[in-house]
Amino acid sequence: MSEQWLDAIAWTEDGLVPVIAQDAADGKVLMFAWMNAEALRLTAETGHAVYWSRSRKKLWHKGEESGHQQVVKEIRLDCDNDVINLQIEQKGGIACHTGRRSCFYQRLENGQWKAVDPVLKDPSDIYGKS
Repeated sequence: MSEQWLDAIAWTEDGLVPVIAQDAADGKVLMFAWMNAEALRLTAETGHAVYWSRSRKKLWHKGEESGHQQVVKEIRLDCDNDVINLQIEQKGGIACHTGRRSCFYQRLENGQWKAVDPVLKDPSDIYGKS
């Protein structure tokens, strides 16, 4: 497959593109992350989400530690060619490292952030850390 499709993306100065992972079944936004060209290429080739970890400076295969992989159903690019939307099936029902379905579990209420979504699994049970 030609890689011209990668050239259409408006990458940031550091070679990244923001990515929104959304549940393909119900549309809930599960997480936000970054991809470089290699991560996006691998995601398209394998059908499993691969991201770029800015803190670890390496590719991050979603679910490599937790087992909570993201099976990619569709990859979309926004109108400005600078944001990727992944329509995914979230294995295990947990996308967030806190053990919640979505990373967007805090809601602004009366000037404070309040956790409003339940922890589905204790992170120490997922990652084996205490």
